[in-house]
Amino acid sequence: MSEHSQSNRRLWNEWSDAFQAAWNADTDEDVPPAPSPFERDAPGFAAQSVVDDVAGADYVELGCGGGQGTVGTAELGADAVGVDFSEEQLGHARHLRDFYGVDAAFVQGDVTALPFADDRFDLASSEAAFQMVDDLDRALAEARRVLRPGGVFVLSVPHPLYEAFDAESGTVDADYLDSGPRDITISEDYGETLTVFERPIDDLYNALTAAGFDVHRLVEHQHPHVAENDPGARGLPEALWKIPRSVRFWMVA
Repeated sequence: MSEHSQSNRRLWNEWSDAFQAAWNADTDEDVPPAPSPFERDAPGFAAQSVVDDVAGADYVELGCGGGQGTVGTAELGADAVGVDFSEEQLGHARHLRDFYGVDAAFVQGDVTALPFADDRFDLASSEAAFQMVDDLDRALAEARRVLRPGGVFVLSVPHPLYEAFDAESGTVDADYLDSGPRDITISEDYGETLTVFERPIDDLYNALTAAGFDVHRLVEHQHPHVAENDPGARGLPEALWKIPRSVRFWMVA
């Protein structure tokens, strides 16, 4: 594991309780959210043509964090596994699994050296994790390795334009073309900062194709609060209605 990854792992072990508490509170539902990229109302699902029903499929979530995608996809009937480098995040994932009462496994590991055999899965996804990976090519090669021929990979990361954008002023205050690394201070109380690599869309696309993936669909979607509300709702800056929050790739191995 690289020095960047080791630092990020220590940060996530410190941050995990606070992050998951905020995530679980950020919902109007009575239960903690567990969204799956394969739900029919998930960003890009209706437009893609490579997945219809995930029931019975072997699925892995790469960089699963609190296990939301793993649990949500298990709810859809997949045989689901989540992998993450943070033992504290995995503790939250197992708690979420037990809360939902689904059958899902969680294992500790790094996305650049996955603890799985070749051709192990039919489906894979990753949500807001690969922007923390310094060796993107190696991580994508691993994702390709563990997928069966024809397997589907859904990769979502924060949109690099969103990350370069200052919502309060409505201006771009960072270099969109500078992929990093960039260090983010989550809290002065934590011993580590979060290291991220905000790669331009063309860098991401070219890395995916070089890894052997056939990109079927690219989706740039808004912040969920923006998509669900009128401009100005929840006190969000109006500028957020003008830029995408995340970018999602639908691919076939």
